[in-house]
Amino acid sequence: MAKAIILVGTQWGDEGKGKVVDYLSSAFDVTARFAGGNNAGHTVIIKDHRFILQLIPCGILRLEKHAVIGSGTVVDPAALMSEVETLTSAGIDVTGRLHVSNRAHVIFPFHRQIDKAAEAARGSDNLGTTKRGIGPAYEDKVARRGLRICDLMDAEVFRAKLARLLDEKAATFRKTYGVELEITGLVEESLVLAERLRPYVIDTAMYLNQALGKGRSVMFEGAQGTMLDIDHGTYPFVTSSSSTAGGASAGCGVPPIRITGVIGVTKAYTTRVGTGPFPTEMPDIEAEEVRSRGNEFGSVTGRPRRCGWLDLVMLRYAVMINGIGSMVVTKLDVFDAQKEIQVCVGYKYKGTPVKEMPAEVGKFAALVPEYKSVRGWQSPTFGLREESKLPQLARDYLKFISDEIGTEVGMVSTGPERDATMVRGGSQLEKWLRD
Repeated sequence: MAKAIILVGTQWGDEGKGKVVDYLSSAFDVTARFAGGNNAGHTVIIKDHRFILQLIPCGILRLEKHAVIGSGTVVDPAALMSEVETLTSAGIDVTGRLHVSNRAHVIFPFHRQIDKAAEAARGSDNLGTTKRGIGPAYEDKVARRGLRICDLMDAEVFRAKLARLLDEKAATFRKTYGVELEITGLVEESLVLAERLRPYVIDTAMYLNQALGKGRSVMFEGAQGTMLDIDHGTYPFVTSSSSTAGGASAGCGVPPIRITGVIGVTKAYTTRVGTGPFPTEMPDIEAEEVRSRGNEFGSVTGRPRRCGWLDLVMLRYAVMINGIGSMVVTKLDVFDAQKEIQVCVGYKYKGTPVKEMPAEVGKFAALVPEYKSVRGWQSPTFGLREESKLPQLARDYLKFISDEIGTEVGMVSTGPERDATMVRGGSQLEKWLRD
């Protein structure tokens, strides 16, 4: 059976998935993105080059590999072509290797305008979106009025469908926000972008299933994280798509029976961008220290990330929801100077232990974490590539995480560079890479 592995974030995104996907992609023929849009930011550092990929899967950076943008994504054609240009200028030719689903929905400039207006109208109750139009595009998709990449490929069909959509959108926007929707030149600009996009457009579900049928391996690249999933996250402070492992089958058109494993990614601590509950959030002074050491600023928005202690209740939940068989721990080196490390091992609500992840966001925000203190190793791990060189207390920390979540820690990242990585010998993850 061909290898088909899903890689997902286990927190609120920003776990370092970009570097992990880039590292692991050497063992896969194809990397496929199954959800989200250009609100994701996957950063990969290779020698002197820093790549920030927002929509194109990180596997594209390996010149012999293929990358797929699946039907579960929403695609901003202008942003995508800009990303293609950036890669091309850096010597990364995507011709014949990048494949975009003809069923993916399109983000238009008016989606961004609606996103910004809606966030402003919410005031202090805003959701903290990236204002890239992701949510409004998914709204149109679910309401069955959205336009897809295949519509862009036929000018006559596109003009007719867009005209109907704009009539509805313009009237609603005017009534809701009291201003006009900016649509001047939209049709012509979209059709120009369509021609630039055309060489990459295919039926990606057929492509992926045929690839697996021929024994080629596929890694499904998740965006955001488990706690931002539209169904299983801290709703409504979530993204607009299925960012958990189950989203890979729906978002790429590959049946679940073909999936052979799931890898999760977590930081050695926890971060969150934007508003929403965060039980293990650190006090300002401690958070600023971690933010500085970990360079915790959004790769897409530049926003400072909120920082907190590692939340094992969240990780156990992510393991259950996703079926994670191996966990990757990133940014272990950020704790190199930490004397004591707090780890959340449980929650209480009004003095009573909580045995399941709350669904209601108000209750979630009132959780009181129970901490266990772990000794820090106070020794440099930055850039280490061999497990044998890890300080014993760092190994103890990783073992503690593994024991608590009931899943192995199969890989550890100790810095932003591609090679500042160690795959642990005898792990399931090592076996997946080798097979």
